[in-house]
Amino acid sequence: MWETHLPVPCVEPNAEKHTRGAPKRVRFVPVSPQRGKASVRILIAEDETLIRLDLKVMLERAGFEVCAEARDGEEAVALAASESPDLAVLDVKMPRLDGIEAARRMLAERPIPIVVLTAYGQEELVSRAVEVGVFGYLVKPFREADLLPAIQAARARHAELQTLREEAESLAEALATRKLVERAKGLLMERDGLTEDAAFARLRRASQISGRPLRVVAEALIAAFDQGD
Repeated sequence: MWETHLPVPCVEPNAEKHTRGAPKRVRFVPVSPQRGKASVRILIAEDETLIRLDLKVMLERAGFEVCAEARDGEEAVALAASESPDLAVLDVKMPRLDGIEAARRMLAERPIPIVVLTAYGQEELVSRAVEVGVFGYLVKPFREADLLPAIQAARARHAELQTLREEAESLAEALATRKLVERAKGLLMERDGLTEDAAFARLRRASQISGRPLRVVAEALIAAFDQGD
């Protein structure tokens, strides 16, 4: 995430007027870390003020833009509609509307990556979150070092789901396909030592080359592994 201020050589406008063979005058212009890079806009929803403020500081320190802050689920849904964030971080337990229902409504309106904040012992809530299309989560209390991997994972899994939705007729079908793809990815990762992203890329490439949907490719790979056992 972090980028250094590297100087960029810039030839002076009159440099071409120098005599042939004479060295051109070059000055160095500092480049801002954000130049040429669109900032990721994030909505955060957390009813505990201190946690919300800490989260905002962590995100901004990592180079993200916090475009909106909500104190409950209903406010989060409204702000998601009005501010169009690129990603949302939602606490699971919030007043008026819990984070999972808020996520469901947000995803129905405009699909974006979502990270949910949970406490220990809330595994069933994480399962509910996955069922509505949320694949990133953080367990409280979390550290700043945990935040970026959770966001990166949520964005990667969201991109995968969007790919599957292009082939599916409904979100439910896409989520069912995702379960097969997750299993196929796991088999490739274990056998070939691939990362999760690389395993998905291999499946997608096989789908494109063969002209078959990802679901069919995943099913065929799983069947081949099962026969090998």
